[in-house]
Amino acid sequence: QVQVAESGGGLVQPGGSLRLSCVTSGIKFDNYVIGWFRQAPGKEREGVSCIGINDGSERYADSVKGRFTIARDDAKSTVYLQMNSLGPQDTGDYYCAADRFGLFRLCAFDPYEFQHWGQGTEVTVSS
Repeated sequence: QVQVAESGGGLVQPGGSLRLSCVTSGIKFDNYVIGWFRQAPGKEREGVSCIGINDGSERYADSVKGRFTIARDDAKSTVYLQMNSLGPQDTGDYYCAADRFGLFRLCAFDPYEFQHWGQGTEVTVSS
């Protein structure tokens, strides 16, 4: 059984930092592309960052470039999203997703390319 679980969300003041974790089980993790998506209240889900296999391709949404960093630890079947200089615009539910076709394609922000999703972790940036 495939499981994807996010953690690390919470309430943080503007300018602060959070590190989200995405732990998976039931998959051959090192073959999977992992992506982070977020959904703000009243808005559509958007891609934030993703990382390919072998610490290969990384992508960031323009809105988070220079502030967020994604990294994977294949030994722990875990991907991290370090989020710095957070602002109110970063508020939302953050979802981790896994794409089993990592051997065949680079990471992208198309949610339909991801077969397994976590339940999300809430991030609130507010003073």
